Amino acid sequence: MSDALRGLIAAPHPDVAPLPAPGPRVLRGVPYGEVDGGRPLELDLWLPEVAGSGPAPLVLFVHGGAWRRGRRDDMGLRTRDWSPGPFARIAAAGFAVACADYRLSGEARFPAPLDDLRTALRWLGLRGPELGVDTARTVVWGESAGGHLASLLALDPEVSATGAVIWYAPSDLTVPRGPFDPHSATTPEALLLGAAPAAVPELAREASPVTRVHPTAPPFLLIHGERDTMVPATHSETLAARLREAGAPVELRVVPGADHGWYGAPDAEVEDVFAHSLRFARGLVG
Repeated sequence: MSDALRGLIAAPHPDVAPLPAPGPRVLRGVPYGEVDGGRPLELDLWLPEVAGSGPAPLVLFVHGGAWRRGRRDDMGLRTRDWSPGPFARIAAAGFAVACADYRLSGEARFPAPLDDLRTALRWLGLRGPELGVDTARTVVWGESAGGHLASLLALDPEVSATGAVIWYAPSDLTVPRGPFDPHSATTPEALLLGAAPAAVPELAREASPVTRVHPTAPPFLLIHGERDTMVPATHSETLAARLREAGAPVELRVVPGADHGWYGAPDAEVEDVFAHSLRFARGLVG
């Protein structure tokens, strides 16, 4: 993959990033957890405009960035210029949307980011009655590295996720695929684990959604670009096969001609991917 594409996929630097659009019912920078010796963990929360119809189901969104960087309110390259933005659109469909920080690989090793997301869900459950949020109807939604973490969260038997929407995410940190070499200590996966995956095989397996599949897994929607040069589509294909083998519900969609972050896909295709994902999530929560 070219450096130019890497630059496009990366979230804009804060000095030049578009400012959030003003609007009601958006809570920014809400602390949800504390880490001893670390920064406070925060989330942004979009709440649906319609009141009086009972608590809203929740989408917990997990951002990408190779576990190394990224912003909690960024759904990726192709949604950054949308107006209204993707989270406002999800809220307009009746969801509360929580976009949570998690510790990056320069701050802590796996399973720290997964622990942080569990903490976010615990906090949302605790404060849900005040916020009008029903965490018993939670769909986790993630892209790239965030999709990897969202997959692990949905597959955690102690987390009662209603379903998962996973965009172009790694599912296996144990075998070489595309540019990933499990023997290298410099890959994003190695930085996440603190060592080359081949040097810590048990931890690499623990961090691989394909090894965490079980028959009672919630419904998964896996969407991947056919020509993904960063995370090959075989990651989603393999995870889909494992879920089917276990008897768990899964839908797989491969987007023709799309690279990572939907780069190269027509605007109409990206809009359809988003709309399909939202319909899937909406269908899970009634």
